[in-house]
Amino acid sequence: MFRYFGRLAVDFLIYLGEIGRLVAAVATSLRRGKPRVRLMLSQIAETGYRSQPVVIVTGAFTGAVLAAQALFQFKPLGMETGGGALVSVAMLRELGPTVTALMLAGRVGAAMAAEIGTMKVTEQIDALRSMDVHPIDYLVTPRFLAMLVAMPLLIAESAAFGIIASVVVGVGSFNVNPAYWMNQMNIHTDGSDVVFAMTKGLVFGVLIVIISCHQGLSVTQGAVGVGRGTTRAMVFSSLAILIVNFFLTMLLSALFPSGAAS
Repeated sequence: MFRYFGRLAVDFLIYLGEIGRLVAAVATSLRRGKPRVRLMLSQIAETGYRSQPVVIVTGAFTGAVLAAQALFQFKPLGMETGGGALVSVAMLRELGPTVTALMLAGRVGAAMAAEIGTMKVTEQIDALRSMDVHPIDYLVTPRFLAMLVAMPLLIAESAAFGIIASVVVGVGSFNVNPAYWMNQMNIHTDGSDVVFAMTKGLVFGVLIVIISCHQGLSVTQGAVGVGRGTTRAMVFSSLAILIVNFFLTMLLSALFPSGAAS
């Protein structure tokens, strides 16, 4: 048993070392590498534009079900107007960033790992090196920059549609006065909630890109390895998002208490 857990600890430390080395390589590429604007724009379209339907549907129904559950509990207490404040704060501080990141880990992260892993097993990455093209500069950095651009926009879109759906549920299904609903939302939602959403979005985007690209670059054993790397990219990214989300919430809550900013 001690040998098993010791092996897990050593493998985890090795994995963290490989992740750190990839982060350092991306940082070096950002400073010294050749700008690849066309590749970055292509990745923005793939990561951002084509992810919109998933993000919109996920955000809208997350906001709708959160509003419904809140109103089921608030209605006996005569606090229905508080549902708007609850949904807006929750969508910006927690559910919008986290749910969007988890969906992108499954859609975008898995695709990154599969594409890069296929290039690895078919020796296309070696071909890039033979043409004096650095794989990190060509494959990872454009995806990294594209995610930094697309992730905050997708999170804003998810939160916005979640809040809109909550208004529809609260006003349409529970007959809450829309003026009171919007007033409570405006009172309890401020700039600190937007800071939460954007900060978490940037961090989650970095996690998805780095973990997924690392899995793709580490693929071995042909098609079986590609499938395994794709699964690991999705699972590891999702776990990292959920774990880091807790620590980010604690840190940002200490820095930006709810209602402290306006």
